[in-house]
Amino acid sequence: MPKKPDTIFSSYTDPIPPLRFDVQIIPIKQDGQTYLYFQDQYGYATANFAVPYSAQTIFSLFDGSRSVEDILKFSSNGVTKEQILEYVQFLDENALLHSQYFREHAEKAEAEYEQSDIHHSITAGLSYPDDPKEMEHFLNEAFEKLPTSDPVQTAKALYAPHIDLRFGLNSYVKAFSSIKDLKPKRVVMLATSHYSGLYPDIYEERPFVLSRKDFVMVNGPVKSGQKGIEKLSAHLGNDQESYGVTFQDRAHRIEHSIELHLIFLNHLWEHEFEIIPILVGSLDELFYKADGFQGQQVENFTGLLNEVFGNDKETFFLISGDLAHVGKKFGDQKPAKELFEEVRNFDEAFLDYGAQGNSEELLNLMSQKYDPYRTCGYPPLFSFLKSFPNSKGEILTYDIWDEEECESGVSFGSILYR
Repeated sequence: MPKKPDTIFSSYTDPIPPLRFDVQIIPIKQDGQTYLYFQDQYGYATANFAVPYSAQTIFSLFDGSRSVEDILKFSSNGVTKEQILEYVQFLDENALLHSQYFREHAEKAEAEYEQSDIHHSITAGLSYPDDPKEMEHFLNEAFEKLPTSDPVQTAKALYAPHIDLRFGLNSYVKAFSSIKDLKPKRVVMLATSHYSGLYPDIYEERPFVLSRKDFVMVNGPVKSGQKGIEKLSAHLGNDQESYGVTFQDRAHRIEHSIELHLIFLNHLWEHEFEIIPILVGSLDELFYKADGFQGQQVENFTGLLNEVFGNDKETFFLISGDLAHVGKKFGDQKPAKELFEEVRNFDEAFLDYGAQGNSEELLNLMSQKYDPYRTCGYPPLFSFLKSFPNSKGEILTYDIWDEEECESGVSFGSILYR
């Protein structure tokens, strides 16, 4: 039997670490039996991990205050403290307890990702097939059957959603069909960072997270544009902080906002191209003081993007962001259906200002109620508009995913900048 790591929980009298609050426990039925399936969006826990439904009773006791000996008092006759500890260690080894072992395990996973040259897809097999042939058939069918846009011959940028493909495929097809004839050698990707807030020590004052990794997608690898990245790095020198930039890229590890665009580029474009992947974290500080420290960082970095790539006809910008996130799943008291009318009005203004290239009005809109509808596309789109203030776009799509069972909804749209 392999030796357990030294930090695995091993006490009968110390409080058992609580179950991780950020892991979903989902009942599933299989072969007539019900199991509890653990879904870890962060990818730390053992994949496809499940236990019998009867374990729910003991899980309710894992609140961070009870020891093995405490739990023994609640157990049926014949259960020993050794068996309870063994079960606790089983959970700990699979990264399901908020323990010392888990914290070390998570940090190791992050460090290994940062040291790697490759980003492996985390979305394949979830909202689209993970088999290359099935994926090709899936996308071919989508572009054949769903409404498309007339392809343009020149364009500077596309703002498009990163909503789950199962609920936004129409919007993806309409948006990406417009650029299928383009042949840029480089794509600068500005995408929402959903997870940089988990690492405030790293990203609180570094909203722009660059990665040098190649992205391996189900329909092929995409190379990172090392020459373009080095151009940016050379301008930054030792002053990355004043530009709000970091190359410590752990925020990319479980991020979907870039991946969901790459599968469409891989499908539509046959020419070779490289990407410069940039996640954009929270720009909420601008709501309170637009000319403060973060405001200056945004000015510096967006000015740098314009300086390096503004006149480069071989560079295309891809902006990844959804719109409103409303309803009970996102913390609203009202169900989403009761908010949709006001959300549509807000989204219409947001897309209009985006299409006008008006970053000032976009920020004013977002600042009025401090991002009232959790518009995740604001940071990357605002960054693009600051980089290219004279951009003019055409709104291609707008839609809302009504997740009725959760009384929640997400809106999304797209803008083509010719």
